[in-house]
Parts: sequence; structure tokens; C-alpha cells
Amino acid sequence: MKDQQKRPNFKLDKSCEILYNSCMIDKFAGEYRFLSNFSPGQIEYEGEVYLTSEHLYQALKTLNPEEQKFVRIAPTPGEAKRRGKKITLREDWDQVKDEIMRTVLDLKFSQNPDLMEKLLATGDQELIEGNNWGLLLGSLLWSGQYRTK
Repeated sequence: MKDQQKRPNFKLDKSCEILYNSCMIDKFAGEYRFLSNFSPGQIEYEGEVYLTSEHLYQALKTLNPEEQKFVRIAPTPGEAKRRGKKITLREDWDQVKDEIMRTVLDLKFSQNPDLMEKLLATGDQELIEGNNWGLLLGSLLWSGQYRTK
């Protein structure tokens, strides 16, 4: 049996953890709240305005325009998420949800220069949303595509 190496895990500061020689932001709260899909940041998509990236992501779970509107006009991102559980899920959702999330995030940051500036200020830190309901929705691993533009 191979010896297992214990890897160091120590805090650099309250917003950045050194883990396996990488720096990460693992809580989208406080100064990093802007990374959350629930944070304010209007997005225009196909001629409609969505209050948050959560609104758009949930609306794109369906191909039905009336159900998309039902989600889009939700007063809060939490309500948009609840409404997203009541709509007709598109048949190809499991195949397209990752790309849809990438598109939603691209729109969020490209249409909101203040949020883009904050994103760029995170430098090369790995961004991981710490929750427990799935890889895509539980871990946002942003490779830093905007940091090189």
C-alpha cells in the first residue's frame, strides 16, 4: 500500500486559501458576493432584460416563451430559482446546461463592466462556489478566460 502524503491546508487570509499550491475563493459572499448568480447584475438576452444571472439560467431551462417570461419577471433570484423548478424542463437540459451556464456568466460579466473589473481583480485565484448540490451548480471553476483579454 502506498504511503499517502498529507497535503498542507492553511489560511493565507480570510478570502484566499492555500490548498495544493493554488489560491482560491470558495465563498461567494461579502466582497465576493458579485460572483454569485443571486447578485445584482442585469443581463440582456434576446431582447429581454433579466435581473440576475440566476433569472436567465433558470429561464433557459425551458424552451417555452411563456414559461421563460414567468421566470424572468420573478421579483427576486430566489423566486426565479423556485419558478425554475415549476417549468417544463427542455429535453436536452443535461446536455446543454454547462454551456448555458458558461454563456450566462459570459453575458453577466461582459454586460456589467463593474463586475468585470471585480472579476479581473481576483487575479489568478481559483473560483469555487462552496455548496453541495452538484458540480456545475456547486463548483464554479472559472479558468480565468477574461484575465487574458
